Amino acid sequence: MDSAMVSAGNEALWRARVFDERDAADVASLEAVRRQPDTLTLDHRARFRDELSGLRDLPDRRVVDEPCRWVYYPWRRELVGIIGPQSFSLLRLDRNRNKITRDEQARLRRLRVGIVGLSVGNAIAQVLALEGLCGELRLADFDSIDLSNLNRIPVGITDVGVNKAVVAARRVAELDPYLPVSVFTAGVTEESVDAIVDGLDLVVEECDSLDAKLSVRRAARGRGIPVIMETTDRGLLDIERFDLEPQRPLFHGLLGNVDAATLAGLTAQEKIPHALALLSAAELSAAMAASLVEVGSTLSTWPQLGSECFSGASAVATAVRRFGLGESLPSGRIRIDSGARLNCLRDPLIDEGGSGSDVPETSASPTMPADGVEAVLEAIRWAPSGGNAQPWSVQVDGPVIHVHADRDRTSLMDVEGRATHVAIGAAVYNAKVAAAAHGILGGTVLLPDPDSVDLVASVKLGEDMNQILAQRYPAMLERRTNRGVGVPAPIGRDLEDALRGAAHDEGGRLRLYTDPRDLGAFGDVVGAADRIRYLTPMLHEQMISELRWPGSGTASTGIDIRTLGLDDSEVAFLDVVRRSDVVSRLARWGAGEVLGISARDRIASSSAFGVVTVDGSRLDDYVRGGSAAEAVWVCAQEHGLGVQPMSPVFLYARDGNDCARLSDPFASELDALRLRMRGLLDLDGEESIALVLRLSHCPPDTVRSARLPANSIRR
Repeated sequence: MDSAMVSAGNEALWRARVFDERDAADVASLEAVRRQPDTLTLDHRARFRDELSGLRDLPDRRVVDEPCRWVYYPWRRELVGIIGPQSFSLLRLDRNRNKITRDEQARLRRLRVGIVGLSVGNAIAQVLALEGLCGELRLADFDSIDLSNLNRIPVGITDVGVNKAVVAARRVAELDPYLPVSVFTAGVTEESVDAIVDGLDLVVEECDSLDAKLSVRRAARGRGIPVIMETTDRGLLDIERFDLEPQRPLFHGLLGNVDAATLAGLTAQEKIPHALALLSAAELSAAMAASLVEVGSTLSTWPQLGSECFSGASAVATAVRRFGLGESLPSGRIRIDSGARLNCLRDPLIDEGGSGSDVPETSASPTMPADGVEAVLEAIRWAPSGGNAQPWSVQVDGPVIHVHADRDRTSLMDVEGRATHVAIGAAVYNAKVAAAAHGILGGTVLLPDPDSVDLVASVKLGEDMNQILAQRYPAMLERRTNRGVGVPAPIGRDLEDALRGAAHDEGGRLRLYTDPRDLGAFGDVVGAADRIRYLTPMLHEQMISELRWPGSGTASTGIDIRTLGLDDSEVAFLDVVRRSDVVSRLARWGAGEVLGISARDRIASSSAFGVVTVDGSRLDDYVRGGSAAEAVWVCAQEHGLGVQPMSPVFLYARDGNDCARLSDPFASELDALRLRMRGLLDLDGEESIALVLRLSHCPPDTVRSARLPANSIRR
């Protein structure tokens, strides 16, 4: 017997002792049990024989005369008189007919099944024993029963502290004392996995540990043993037929080439994307997906319901029956979601009948035309904008390039068009840099026509020279967003002065913060605002609509998620929280603090936090602010700093009414964050924030979100 299995001396913890009075040794042991003063005796022999005699269509009348047995349950201190093994099975399983015929029952009783993980696995063990779907069970789990398990494991408080596999084995023995059961209380280890799996016909894997899941599959595939897994949320049933496909990749290849050594080197956080890949995160119920967001925050681990465990056990039992009877059961996965099916209820009184593959542009820098005018237009096209919305159109009128606001490409956060004017300010700065580099710089007039609210700027081309602007042309072409995690490091007084000077030259002011305490304070404000953005339905919808996933279609606007600087676990997290049903649950729960962690962590990893402001709050002030912000950005790019614009929801709100328009449920909280930000910045009443920039020392980003075709923005 394997050392990982409960030793023979401890089998009394879970194994029923069966006594046959025709055996002298059994008679002696039976008498010893009877002499124990605390033994409770229950004699069901006559009752069971009467029931057996009343069965229709007995295959052999002689089975009624099969010698009876006595069964002793040490953990209950009960001695029970029952009928013999053949008659017991015949009577107990009679109600299976004809869903499972007697011949089929006989075939199924030859199956040897292992169950690894006895939380969900407890219900599975019970159902397999209930239906008589196997002739041997092996149960493995290292853990013991806690009170928090009693919402889904059908045991009582007297079982708290007892090993889960032992508890399951006891229940099986009380149901069918003749069914052979082995118990492995060490769970899945390098030493035990071979003994658990060897000689089985089928493995049911219900482990929490990703390492254990991998270990079980490797051992099963090596022996040509199929593996069944059921994950309770929305009834995901997973089949891997290693008996038919010995080379089939583990986990259907969903985890790539992950191996034990790889997993051993990962932290629990780093294993999250692998776990979510197995769960098919996009298909999780809203409650589960939202709960995963809260694990480690308001939840200690993911939730499970008893009803889902039993529903899953039913699905596994059906799969085991199919396998044991040689019916169709290919490799694959399916959701058997009873909750979803209830959405399809039909009233008999009423109803008698009862992507595209375009990949975003990712060039290291735009290819600029040699012609000066075209170069200026291209520079405008590659200017930054909130959500990469590119809310502008251009009109060439001789030596003048008019830049108009395109109000069809905006969002709720663009309060009173302020974000649009900041973006056009950045485009104007790019135009001036390109014009200076080509020797055709002229003047710029903001809001030149009072009768045309959409005409924001007119860039006049001329023959002026500006060496400072011209020198920034290469950096302007290379300018991109870098959202990667940085390594805090000093940026130096000279660079600080250069950055402030760049903002000043365009009519703005740069406030720069490098103290970790300041970064922490700003991180808290921006993180809290990010949480509100996720939890406000319209803001969330617009934010997610801005994201472009590779292979999901043409992406000439919006943000390529590859530019977000996310690691695998963060991408998996985003895949969950992009769902509206998930964040609506979090909002109802008053939860979701974790939704602001990414912003806090990014700001904490920064070398500096910069805020570009302008005096005044008119739209032309915001245009100047956009030019100043782009000048700072290009200067930082020129000196090798990574730059990430950050857009707290309140960025362009001027008062509480604006905050209410942005997020009525969180209006007061949002306004408090707005005022807190202004307090941290020590802004006066008329000074406005144009843009918030995170500056960091981090590896350069090689992916850039695409832009609209040049001909689509020309009037």
